[in-house]
Parts: sequence; C-alpha cells; structure tokens
Amino acid sequence: MPEPLIYDLGAPGRTGVGMPAPDVPLADLPAGLVRENLPLPELGELEALRHLTRLSQLNHSILTGFYPLGSCTMKYNPIVNEETARLGGFAHAHPLQPAEMMQGSLAVMYHLQEWLKEIGGFAAVSLQPAAGAQGELAGVLMIRAYHASRGETQRNKVLIPDSAHGTNPATSAMSGYRVVEIPSDARGNLDLEALKAECDDTLAALMLTNPNTLGLFEEQVQEAIEAVHAAGGLVYGDGANMNALLGIARPGDLGVDVLHYNLHKTFTTPHGGGGPGSGPVGVAAHLADFLPGPIVGIEEEGSEEMGPVYGWHQPPKSIGRLKAFHGQFGMHVRAFTYILMQGAEGLRSVAEHAVLNGNYLRVKLQGAYKVPYDRVCMHEVVLEGRWADAPDIHALDIAKRLMDFGFHPPTNYFPLIVREALMIEPTETESKEVLDAFVDAMLKIAEEAHTTPELLQQAPHTTKYGRMDEVKAARQLVLCCEIPKEVAVSE
Repeated sequence: MPEPLIYDLGAPGRTGVGMPAPDVPLADLPAGLVRENLPLPELGELEALRHLTRLSQLNHSILTGFYPLGSCTMKYNPIVNEETARLGGFAHAHPLQPAEMMQGSLAVMYHLQEWLKEIGGFAAVSLQPAAGAQGELAGVLMIRAYHASRGETQRNKVLIPDSAHGTNPATSAMSGYRVVEIPSDARGNLDLEALKAECDDTLAALMLTNPNTLGLFEEQVQEAIEAVHAAGGLVYGDGANMNALLGIARPGDLGVDVLHYNLHKTFTTPHGGGGPGSGPVGVAAHLADFLPGPIVGIEEEGSEEMGPVYGWHQPPKSIGRLKAFHGQFGMHVRAFTYILMQGAEGLRSVAEHAVLNGNYLRVKLQGAYKVPYDRVCMHEVVLEGRWADAPDIHALDIAKRLMDFGFHPPTNYFPLIVREALMIEPTETESKEVLDAFVDAMLKIAEEAHTTPELLQQAPHTTKYGRMDEVKAARQLVLCCEIPKEVAVSE
C-alpha cells in the first residue's frame, strides 16, 4: 500500500501557527495572485514538524556523514559563522540604509576585501558577484573591457584546458568569445606546446584552474602564464580549488590577472541548494578600474577612538553592477568570521591538511583502483571506477554502493578526460578515522566488483529509495512529499 502524501493528511480547520490580529486595514488580494486550484494541506504544528523533520532525515549532509564530492570542497561550516551572521546588527540591516548608519557592516566588507587581496596576492577585490559562476562572468567581462579600452577588439578567443570546470567554456561563450580547448599532457598538465601554438594577437585570455580538476598542480604554470602575457593576453584563474593553496601559493604572485573565490567552498559559507553563494573577484592593478561596483572604501581616516569612515566607491571603468545591492552580505559575514578565527597560520594549516588528506586517500586506494596520473595530488584525487576483469561495473555502481556504507558518493564522470572518473575530495575537516572507514568501504566495494558484482549493480540497498532512472528523474520531476504511514494522522 503506498504511503499517504502530506497533501492527503490535512483537514479543514487545523492550524499550525497562530497569527496575531492584523494592525493594518484588511484588503482583498489582487485577482490571480493566489491559485484557486492549489490544494495546500491544513496541518497542525506537530504534523507539519514531523513531516519536515522526516524529510530532513532523508537528506545526507556534512552533519550526518562524510561528503567527498570532488571539486566542491564540501567541508564543515563552523556553527560560529552562523551565529555571527545572525547577530541583529547584521541580520536586520537593510541594504538601502545610508552608509553612515551601516559603518559596522561596511567595516566587515572592507576587511574581507583586504584579506582576500592578501590571500590571493591581488591589488583589489569586489565582493559583488553572487556566486562562483557570476564571479567567473565578471572576470571575463573585465578582460573583454580591458582589451576594448586598448582598442584590441581583434582578441576574440579564450584558451581553456580540457581539465577545466565546465562553467569556463560557457562563461567565455556568453561573453562573446570563441573557445579553444587545450589538451592535457601525459602528466595531467595543460600541454604547453599546444598552448603556445595558440598565443597570437587574437588571444584574449587563458582560463586556468590550478590545481586543476585532476587534483594536480600545474607544473608549468608560470611558463604558461608568461606565454599568454607575451602574446598580449590575460590569465583568468578559476579559484574553485583555492582550498589547496591557502597560505602556500598566491595566484596573483604567479601572474594570474583575475580570479574568483568561492566563499562557499574555501571559506565555509553555506553550500548547495541553489544558493546563496558568493563569488568575489580579485584583480591585478591593471584591472582594478574595471571591477564591478560599488566597492567599500575608506572615506576618512577618522579618529583613533572611532576608526575610519567607510563609504561606497564605483571604479572609473567598472563593468557595472552584477547584483542588486551589494552582494550576498550574509555570506560576507560568515567568511569574515572564518578568516578572522583561522588567522594566517590557520589558513595555511587548512591547505596543508586538505592536501595531506587527499594524498592519504590516493596512497591507500592505489592498487585497488587505478590512479590515472600517478603523482602527488593536491586537495583531491581522481580514480578510475573500472576494471578490465569486471567489465560490467561502472563508476556509477561504485557510487551507489557507497551509499550503503553511509557515505555520500564522490563526483562521477568528471573530469571528462578520465574514463569512469571518481573525483574524491576529503577536505581538511575529516579525521583519519573517517578517512580509514571510507577507505575500508572503497576496498570492500572493489572486492565485491569482482566477486558479487550484482551488489553494486543493484545498489543502494539500505536507503529509503532504491536506484532511480536518473535521466527520467531529471526530466520528469515528481514534486510531492511523502510521509511514512506510521506517522499518518486520522481526521
């Protein structure tokens, strides 16, 4: 018998919350604002809470288990970040309040800009982009504006390694550029000779992810950057993998002209669920005038007791505003809190332990799984989820079976240049005990792939729902909420 839907459990007159008497005149809603055929259930508070709690328990999260989703840096977000962002002075601020009433909030944004400048080795930072992809768009639009300001409109192509994030070619195309793919060499670096062959007067930029999506540091990164600069192009840095570089290498020092930071990856602001994200951009001095604005600056130095007076500044050649108001301010508070608590030594420790954990998994799993590029990795490791003597097993089967061991699957089938890719990022927040349990599960699955492959092919076995037709599920969503029948209530 199918479980009852939450929409079937309501009854007229049940009330989940008591609203206060209105203190303004009542008015009819405009026609068409409320759908007449929307059968929302009327539930008591207890039924609603049970329903929502059970839904939450069906979700995997970093608070319930290991989340090794490669390239996503799904690390623990400290609760203190949330507490700080909920302080009344931050949470209740209105973005249209004048700057003189918002000095504390502006100070947070100013110092976050300064810290991100220092961390990345840049001359200026804008906090406005609302997500990594929007920061990426801001970077390419600044590159386009820079070339246009110099009259170099013939520069119409962007070079993108085949190990890049998928948003890179999309962003370039959206910005009006022609995309040229650069292959990887035998060691997982971008092919330097192929890059140099494209370095002519039509080159606008190289979009570079470093460490790349193979989890590898580009061994010839400075030679590649120098070749692009010699041809008059600029280098965009995809900062999604900054977690491996904190306090160790600064992209600006390597010659990167513009880079976006994913605050929801490296700096522990909330991640997933469609937002809110935050993708600040840092730039070298020659791009500072093109930053999206407004940007927080110091209006007056002020007194020793009161400190400086902050205000808004629009860069003179700005590409404009990318988001309403001033970016995702709540994320700025969270990232500010995280950086303040870590300090310089703590941030370096983050990168050191992220890289240590990535290599620990690489060494422990090597042999049972093929590591396509056998060299020291950075914050993540990419394995092949296939065996010649188990031809019917695929990366997806391994990922589904991992769910039976209580682990979220790693990223599957990315990067595209590795067959049956399993992209695993442990982050620095996981203990050795958790990593050892993950290794044991992965080794057990490798054994099962050869002895009882049907266990993998039919997995998961212990979850509320079994294996879905993922293509059909993505195209034919069933957006109704089920509730276990043991908590169903009668009318």
